[in-house]
Amino acid sequence: MDAVPALTEMPAPQFVIVGDNVRVATYSWGDPDADPVLCVHGFGSSTRDNWVNTGWVRDLLRAGFQVVAVDQRGHGASDKPHDAAAYTMPTLVADLVAVLDTYLLDQVRYLGYSLGGRVGWQLAVDAPEHVERAVLGGIPDGRPLARLKVEQARAFLDDGTPVDDPTTQRYVSLAERVPGNDLRALVAIAEGMRLGETDPDPASPPQQPVLIATGTDDPIHDQSEHLASLLPRGEFVDIPGRHHVNAPGARAFREAGLAFLAREI
Repeated sequence: MDAVPALTEMPAPQFVIVGDNVRVATYSWGDPDADPVLCVHGFGSSTRDNWVNTGWVRDLLRAGFQVVAVDQRGHGASDKPHDAAAYTMPTLVADLVAVLDTYLLDQVRYLGYSLGGRVGWQLAVDAPEHVERAVLGGIPDGRPLARLKVEQARAFLDDGTPVDDPTTQRYVSLAERVPGNDLRALVAIAEGMRLGETDPDPASPPQQPVLIATGTDDPIHDQSEHLASLLPRGEFVDIPGRHHVNAPGARAFREAGLAFLAREI
């Protein structure tokens, strides 16, 4: 990612206890009377990694927003269940609704990347009253994490068996790069994403204004662009020269995302 100075301090997490007694870590910055932006990170990442260290929170505050961010369950300072059933899409969406209720936020502008983008799509569909507009970065047109070979990842965790599948190797490397990650919880997330229908459904898309942004070097780039074309109020922007892991830190992504979030309906 870009070497952007982390000008924004990381506050102590405020925990929200959600329906199955999981503690979800949340963070807030800025004027509580300002327009709120809810920031939700990707798989194997965290609020600090996706939004603070990349300069996103700094720039959102400079633009006059209130910022609320979440470490999704299984990540960051949040609880990390090892049961795949704890990570279904309805559960991840319900976590965000619980956070909004706790912060007394009726409606937010949404910023999500990868897994956070996919959950944001579903939040906008299932609880549209909560989402005014959304920036969804790196969102795949297809089942997230489906190509990960769970049995290989589990064998690696259990006895160090080398991972042969290149896609699974990438996910393991992605998970290992962030301090404090729990690999067993992240494998459970990959399994949980396969329970039920978790693909973005183009037949039932968000009705709000949505910007989809994906790196030009990301294998899902073309699918993301197509997905944006199916949205009734969708737009698409390239993140030039970036792949899935380093796109969140791109200045082009921040500039396009901030301009979209600042628009009035």
